[in-house]
Amino acid sequence: MLFQIHHQLHYDYDRPVFLEPHTLRLTPRQDASQRLHHHQLTISAAASGQCRVQEPEGSDGLVLWFHDQRDHLTIEVISRVETLRENPFDWIISEAGARRLPAVYPPALAASLAPAMNGCIPGEVSRWAEALAREAGPSSSDFLMALADTIHHGFHHIGRLEGAPLPPEQTLTERCGACRDTAVLFMAACRSQGLAARFVSGYSCHHPPEVSEHELHAWAEVFVPGGGWRGYDPSLGLAVADGHVVLAAAADPALAAPLSGSFRGSGARSQLRYAIQLKVMQGNDGASAEPGQEA
Repeated sequence: MLFQIHHQLHYDYDRPVFLEPHTLRLTPRQDASQRLHHHQLTISAAASGQCRVQEPEGSDGLVLWFHDQRDHLTIEVISRVETLRENPFDWIISEAGARRLPAVYPPALAASLAPAMNGCIPGEVSRWAEALAREAGPSSSDFLMALADTIHHGFHHIGRLEGAPLPPEQTLTERCGACRDTAVLFMAACRSQGLAARFVSGYSCHHPPEVSEHELHAWAEVFVPGGGWRGYDPSLGLAVADGHVVLAAAADPALAAPLSGSFRGSGARSQLRYAIQLKVMQGNDGASAEPGQEA
């Protein structure tokens, strides 16, 4: 599918402030699943300097720094992205130890994946995941779809514009959360079963019922030997195919945030306004959308 994305972010400050360095992760990823055809980023007022960087887990970042005080920051991104993976199940598990739960990766691979496997998993999440694994059977691939389906059908999904993801045990207890909350719960459940999982930020053309307009979206990726990093969207109950566009992925959700930064100013307050337009220019059947038609 071919997507045209127009993403605007506007920060207003009620008095002039000093902006600390900001990291933007608003460049769609380029890999086996998607290709970036066009990318244009405009910043107003212009930063004092900038540097394009490759993040620790491969995402593209743009670091901005500022020398002067300012009372606003506007970021506008226009991207055209082609998603390539029509079939989310076009893989086999090439390592026997990862076919059954709990999964075991070869030592060298496990060392490379350690950031996406480490961390303290709350006991209630581990017990819940273990029970689901017993019900789904020993196959790790069956568990992944059962987990996504269980969260999609068994939880109340909400829109929550601000704040970090909730702890996975809270989302599990309350059976309620935004897409980033259910993504973190999905990750914790996978890690408890030996599967490396990380957090993904991006866009989706699939509208969950709780969302009335296009917003940033979050889901998870799991590393499958023989398939690489594969996306699962628990808020939608999907194995990710060509309806999602990845911006950034990281074992720590904070390192996959589309924008990270802070400001200094005594008593100053900020307000964020944003708008996202996501249009499907061409479907996976090769048909082009009508001008102005949105996903």
